[in-house]
Amino acid sequence: MKILKYPNIEEASKVLKRPVLEMKSIQQKVIPILNSVKKNGDKALIDLTKKFDGVELEQLRVEEFEFDEAEKSVSDDLKNAIEVARQNIFKFHSSQKLDIKKIKIDEGITCWRKSIPIEKVGLYIPGGSSPLFSTLLMLGVPAKIAECKEISVCTPPQKDGKIAPQILYVAKSLGITDVFKVGGAQAIAAMAYGTGTIPKVDKIFGPGNQWVTAAKQFVNADGVAIDMPAGPSEVLVIADDSADPRFIAADLLSQAEHGPDSQVVLITTSESLIDAVRNKIDNFIEQLSRKEIIEKSLQSSAIILVKDFDEAITIS
Repeated sequence: MKILKYPNIEEASKVLKRPVLEMKSIQQKVIPILNSVKKNGDKALIDLTKKFDGVELEQLRVEEFEFDEAEKSVSDDLKNAIEVARQNIFKFHSSQKLDIKKIKIDEGITCWRKSIPIEKVGLYIPGGSSPLFSTLLMLGVPAKIAECKEISVCTPPQKDGKIAPQILYVAKSLGITDVFKVGGAQAIAAMAYGTGTIPKVDKIFGPGNQWVTAAKQFVNADGVAIDMPAGPSEVLVIADDSADPRFIAADLLSQAEHGPDSQVVLITTSESLIDAVRNKIDNFIEQLSRKEIIEKSLQSSAIILVKDFDEAITIS
């Protein structure tokens, strides 16, 4: 990580410049993928999965027995943690349902506003290098509360051709049965245009890498709604000498491990905290499986020493 002490705003801005995305190159490669899926449907998905994921699939849909196998392989501790998360997410999003309030404007004229569910939604769940089953909770629970009629999930298969068991367990716990073994830009194309196996949806939700983000932007321009074009993961922590360096290191690494284009930042008023956090980061990295990815993302990351919190807020 870069270390910057008492910088002016211009110096800090240079250090905090986000990693550059080679969008033009990515777009040139994404468009043929979208067109291939649009034209060849399931065959294109199977061919592209073999090409990009190194996995040969006989079929794309997850079968019922695979959900049962996944449930058996998830530990009780994780099942309990997932249930706690599900309940908390359910409580939060349930509060967003509003009663219909009718207002009499004039004699014979009554107006009101109500929310109705999107009928067909597609949820993209990253699952290649790291299965983000928490994303399925955060997207699937609101979709269930809204009572969307059709919920499709696309997530990349692992090298053995199976979906990460944590993702399938969460899907089963939410009553989502339409799960498909496909990831990347081709998954976005499948949900946008529909194939023989994967249904066309009205709106696509979920994060992904640069390829997924580019694909979402293209299908959006083609008339399919998306949630947003999410960028690389990032986090900024502001701390003084009362902070626990272990917690700061853990927070920074939890985002740094998302991908080599992630960026994490610590702004602190304590010079002694800098070395303490760096030591904890070094210790934690040795215990993590995504060490190589983290080391790349830390090259674009920084620790900044400032005089006071006003300066920290300004830089933030």
